Amino acid sequence: MGPPHAKMWNWKHVIGAIKDKNSLWLMTVSRRSACCNPDLEAAVIKATSHDETRMDYKNAKRVYAWIRTSPAFNLKALIWSLSYRMDRTRSWVVAIKGLMLLHGVFCCKIPVLEMIGRLPFDLSNFHDSHSSANKTWGYNEFVRAYFTFLDQKSMLLCSHGDPKGGMVLTESSKDRPIMGDIQMLLKSLALLDSLLQIRPQMECVKRACLIREVMDCIIIEIFDVYSKVCSCIAGLLSKIYMANCAEATMALSLLRRANVQGDELSKYFEHCQIIGVLNVSEFLKVERIPEEDIQEVERIVVEITSDRKNGEMEKAIVPVAEKAIMPAAQSMALMTVITEFSRM
Repeated sequence: MGPPHAKMWNWKHVIGAIKDKNSLWLMTVSRRSACCNPDLEAAVIKATSHDETRMDYKNAKRVYAWIRTSPAFNLKALIWSLSYRMDRTRSWVVAIKGLMLLHGVFCCKIPVLEMIGRLPFDLSNFHDSHSSANKTWGYNEFVRAYFTFLDQKSMLLCSHGDPKGGMVLTESSKDRPIMGDIQMLLKSLALLDSLLQIRPQMECVKRACLIREVMDCIIIEIFDVYSKVCSCIAGLLSKIYMANCAEATMALSLLRRANVQGDELSKYFEHCQIIGVLNVSEFLKVERIPEEDIQEVERIVVEITSDRKNGEMEKAIVPVAEKAIMPAAQSMALMTVITEFSRM
């Protein structure tokens, strides 16, 4: 006879499979609304099964194919079926798979994603009811943090109305007014902070391959957002000499915040390496804004405040902006490398 924990896992596996079959059966006999796609709904149920050993990427890819084929209709059908499943589940496995599926939808980069806004389901207070709290609290925290990030990302897509379906700069940095750079940097820093709250426990990473798969996606997101932070900083520094007092003061505050967040990002990568998220093992160095450049911006703020702006100010800020562009380029290169690594 096998050990007790093996029996428990087998029973959970069987019960989960039965629940998934029941969901598929109920789907076939339930009333249909105008926004339903039975085939897509079946794929959603299969992609978000209770099997904690694997993600059904075959059915996930079917969902993405439907979204790309008929975005407006199938996105509505997907949101309806996914929300129904997320609202009813008390399984951390199903919850994480549902969030992974939605995360993949965001990567499809289609214009209609901006229609979602706030996510139509709420996992901010999620707790698994299939096991004792002392066994699942790490998974519960992971689900809540992952949901919070995706909810915030969805809101940003809605507010930007970005046709590429990503939290990206919708216009050239040099064409934006300085307040546009400030707002973009503020939102990028907030999104990065949300990403840094997704901190799985070592035990969860060891026991669940799903957690490792999610973290591969999170690391890619972090480099994507961080590259935008660097681009915004470069834009700010190149225009700071044209700023008024309020704009310059806000820019300085955000630069300081970005530097603090850079330190937090380094610690986050160290944590990920310790718990076994392999993708970060080669990318632990985070470029920071040199302190002398922060002091230079402080000097410019003082000059603007004192209304003593002169022709040398533009000349002084050029090397500062050039230094800021380098981390952005490096970050984009790292993001490309890590994306290719994750596909291997």
